[in-house]
Amino acid sequence: MSDDLILGIDGGGTKVMVALADQNGRILRTALGGGVNAMDNPAWRTELEAQIEPFRGERRLTAVAAALPVYGEVAHLSLQLEEAIAQAFPNARTRVLNDVDAAHLGALAGKSGILVLSGTGSMAWARNAKDEPARTGGWGDIIGDEGSSYWIGRLALNLVSQSLDGRLPPTALIKAVFDSLGLDPSNPMDSLGAWATSDAKRSSIAALAAVVDKVALNGDTSAIGLLDLAADELAKHHRAIVGHCGPEADWTFAGGTFKSTILLKALERRIGRPPIAPKLPPIGGAIFAAAQLLDWPVDDGWIEQVAASANAAFAQ
Repeated sequence: MSDDLILGIDGGGTKVMVALADQNGRILRTALGGGVNAMDNPAWRTELEAQIEPFRGERRLTAVAAALPVYGEVAHLSLQLEEAIAQAFPNARTRVLNDVDAAHLGALAGKSGILVLSGTGSMAWARNAKDEPARTGGWGDIIGDEGSSYWIGRLALNLVSQSLDGRLPPTALIKAVFDSLGLDPSNPMDSLGAWATSDAKRSSIAALAAVVDKVALNGDTSAIGLLDLAADELAKHHRAIVGHCGPEADWTFAGGTFKSTILLKALERRIGRPPIAPKLPPIGGAIFAAAQLLDWPVDDGWIEQVAASANAAFAQ
């Protein structure tokens, strides 16, 4: 058994996870930090380097796979991402891949099929039987990201404002959103308006998706309607890419928005069949990619060990 170690890095708009693993699939050390999306976070490199610094001196580290947003989408940013990883780990084999590509790799354990992702952003990624990739969505919050947590949170704020104005019926989202943000409801325009112009960040808006889900679980029709709209948009992602794999292709999911069982069930109804359960979380996909760099044997037992270890290490 080799004593080589591998490092998986899973970055996103809200957080970055780092995990050091051995050939048995056991995670030995981890790090967790803030978002590293190079598209909208000028401090992405500082945050990324801070989280990987503790692992740079590991003499047994042989392979590093970094799953990062924007990679393969914007050329000059992709080069910067490759440079950051290569400079940090000059003595290891390195691979940079798109974070959704790694999520697909992990969720389907390297098999063909479709991954629908909804986290801070949204995208669908597919690989067919020839291992050819395809993607749809992932345009970012200014242009797209329909069905994402950010998109749901932004629509929730819009719905709250219209309800406060009387342009839409009353909704329990008003109290829930104000409570979540710690705002004074007595003067809603002043408090919510001040938050929107000073404290609102992409991550804080995305966090409101969980508020919408909680209110929907209590039966609020406006909140349920928002999740239905999100499911409509995510189903469009699936329809746009299903031809790459074939109509009977397996599909699965990833991203924090799918903590909402209401959303997941709504998407399942629109696709017409249930998803397969993800084999590995996204950080597991990055570890999987690092193992591939060393041609390590990756069987069901190894995948189960990585999954259990990752879930324990990053339990929330």
